[in-house]
Amino acid sequence: MSAPADIVIRVRGLEVGFDDHLVMNGLDLDLHRGEVLGFVGASGAGKSVLTRTILGLLPKRAGTIEADGRDLDTMTRVERGEVERRWGVLFQQGALFSNLTVKQNIQAGMREHLDISPRLRDELAMLKLALVGLPPDAANKLPSELSGGMIKRAALARALALDPDVLFLDEPTSGLDPIGAGEFDDLIATLQQTLGLTVFMVTHDLDSLFAICDRVAVLGRGKVIAIGAIPELLESKEPWIREYFHGKRGSGRLSAGPARGGR
Repeated sequence: MSAPADIVIRVRGLEVGFDDHLVMNGLDLDLHRGEVLGFVGASGAGKSVLTRTILGLLPKRAGTIEADGRDLDTMTRVERGEVERRWGVLFQQGALFSNLTVKQNIQAGMREHLDISPRLRDELAMLKLALVGLPPDAANKLPSELSGGMIKRAALARALALDPDVLFLDEPTSGLDPIGAGEFDDLIATLQQTLGLTVFMVTHDLDSLFAICDRVAVLGRGKVIAIGAIPELLESKEPWIREYFHGKRGSGRLSAGPARGGR
């Protein structure tokens, strides 16, 4: 049966493991069109493993992953490439090519997928730079010449290079100071609303969850043990969820105001 039209990625019965260690054990998850879905869980629970499995970077042992109602396993190589072209990815440390300039990093996907002139590639790269709030002179800098916040923005520009429908973010605010993290949250929210993106965001940052997420999924015991808007999760009796949201750090955030998912 096909997934409902508003589900852009549907995961069912996913099993992923390394040797005798099972990381995903029958995981189910739906990503809805146009939402920002936060994905949380204890350290080592497998949040990044799930992201990389959906992206095809890690093999699965069982289960299905569908994009717009089509099983990725049944697609031809060309069809799978067309799907992946509509997905943008921001890895945790940026993962920029260290020997390429920022502009060349942004153009990497364009060179592979778009038959356009060098001049148009340059113009598009500069547009993406402006879109993420980087100055024009950042284009010819190497990643080693950038601050941590600029690296994140340059990597985001690369993730947006092919105008994706779905954006995967792996710990997008890690390593940023509170001001920089807040600015990056605002940037993601603005881009999501302006471009109509669907966002899958792995994070441990409570502020990010409250600021920009419509729903939050919680990973535990190899499955999604809870999913919903933050006000729903605040009522959960799961011990880890209660500690996460009602512990010392969470209690301070709860007193600051309502979450986006509760509006």
